[in-house]
Amino acid sequence: MVTRQSRTGKHVKEAASRIAIIVGHPDTGAGHFCHALAGAYGEGAEAGGHAVRTIAVGELDFPLLRSKHDFDKGEPQPCILEAQETIRWASHLVIIYPLWLGTMPALLKGFLEQVFRPGFAMQPPKSGQVWKKLLKGRSARIVITMGMPAPVYRWYFGAHSLKILKRNILGFAGIGPIRSSLIGLVEASGEKRERWLERMHALGRGAC
Repeated sequence: MVTRQSRTGKHVKEAASRIAIIVGHPDTGAGHFCHALAGAYGEGAEAGGHAVRTIAVGELDFPLLRSKHDFDKGEPQPCILEAQETIRWASHLVIIYPLWLGTMPALLKGFLEQVFRPGFAMQPPKSGQVWKKLLKGRSARIVITMGMPAPVYRWYFGAHSLKILKRNILGFAGIGPIRSSLIGLVEASGEKRERWLERMHALGRGAC
């Protein structure tokens, strides 16, 4: 449990969040800012009394889906089943990835296709019904790093990768609210990077 101060000045107890951090950078080598951001968020969350599990997509070995039959009825790899269990356990998801060619890296997209299958993320409709969202009750934060200024990505390029992930994947499964952090000019000074690491630490501590 964690505590917060209410408007009346009294300290009230809040249930700690269960946080799943999904690191979507395909390269597991050291030195990537995405990994540093994930570490800062996780450290902040643990300092705030929250439980944290991390899924490093680059370390997983799974095939790409190649047919609708695979998506609907294929048997997921053990690492995908474990990732699904982590997401099912979590009350809050944090997805961190770099912008590559205007969207998420292919490995992360392949991971999401494997994980967000019918029966786990949504239930196919019966006749006359709609898709049932199976991951309600979970919130999320999407963190995207990029070389361009973040406002250029959001307003000129339309932030399509962010919108697709929010609406077509997470939202379709019932996850919400979904917040986002866009980190532009990622090759900027160390001072700017430190501010973002501090920001991630603070967000993790507040589990938002």
